[in-house]
Amino acid sequence: MNKKICLILITLMLTQIKVNPAISLPPPEDIPEEILRIQIITEGRSIVNGEPLTASEYAQLETELAQSKYPPEIAAKLRHLIFLLRIRQMIMILNPL
Repeated sequence: MNKKICLILITLMLTQIKVNPAISLPPPEDIPEEILRIQIITEGRSIVNGEPLTASEYAQLETELAQSKYPPEIAAKLRHLIFLLRIRQMIMILNPL
């Protein structure tokens, strides 16, 4: 009797479970990642104002932004202090006391 009740309960539980076999698959209109990895990107957006650019315009913009009109200048005292801190750091590595 117990076995019959157990079988009936298991049957009821299994009938309540709904199986969605392909729920984890992406939609068919999605482009696979393998194809996206091998595609060459030929367009981009401007860093300055976000407008669309071609690859050559983007490269030109990057070179223009990389070339600063004002080279970085550090005061002589600060440059000497950085030098001394680097020497101290090297000594601390060699002699951790």
